[in-house]
Amino acid sequence: MDRNHFTLRGFKPLRHTLESQLGPLEREVMDCLWSRSRPASVREVFERFLKTKEIAYTTVMTTLDRLFKKGLLQRIKEGRTFLYSPRFSRQEFRGLLARDMVDALLERVAEPVLSHFVEAVGRKDQKLLDRLEELVQEKRKSLR
Repeated sequence: MDRNHFTLRGFKPLRHTLESQLGPLEREVMDCLWSRSRPASVREVFERFLKTKEIAYTTVMTTLDRLFKKGLLQRIKEGRTFLYSPRFSRQEFRGLLARDMVDALLERVAEPVLSHFVEAVGRKDQKLLDRLEELVQEKRKSLR
């Protein structure tokens, strides 16, 4: 068997694990809030979900509170109602997850991660490999 094309079975590729950092309902709630241009109340999120699934109001309320406690949502009180909005854009959230995953990998197995990353980039696209080299050079200059 070719070691370069071997894949582990039962392990999720990184592109799948980024989205799996949240539960299914948490992802749906975040998608709902990311699609809005203004903050939403529990009732507004609940009513949006009612269009596609049976769900309890308290389940939506608990999910919003859990996402707030995780630091992913902001909330403001307007009268007796909390209004929720994402603390980060979808792109910023993915960037934070990617950063945390890379940091965790580098803490444990830096050398294999770096060599496999360069190998994977090189297989994908020469221009991407050139861009990686540019980024490394830019980082070196900024550290001086």
